[in-house]
Amino acid sequence: MADDSTTTIRATFETREAADLAVEHLVQKHGVSRPDIFIQSAGERNTAGARPSGGDASHDGGARRDAPLAGEIEVSADIAPHQVAAVQRSLGEAGALRITSY
Repeated sequence: MADDSTTTIRATFETREAADLAVEHLVQKHGVSRPDIFIQSAGERNTAGARPSGGDASHDGGARRDAPLAGEIEVSADIAPHQVAAVQRSLGEAGALRITSY
């Protein structure tokens, strides 16, 4: 009988850019399917992160004013229990502020 149990892992990021990098780590390094990865605001308000990054940061040092910077972004996915330590390292490398698994 195959063991099909999973562990949910969650990580919070300060920027959308870091969250997107974390998704790429999950997909490319750990084989997690994109439809199994969820990205959402870590709080109640819609947000593009806690500070400007990527396309939200302009080249002249300013930031777009239309991107809601209202808090952190959460990335979560269900993974195999044996992947937890490696996935936690990858999320940390991508800039995770906090990582939990259950």
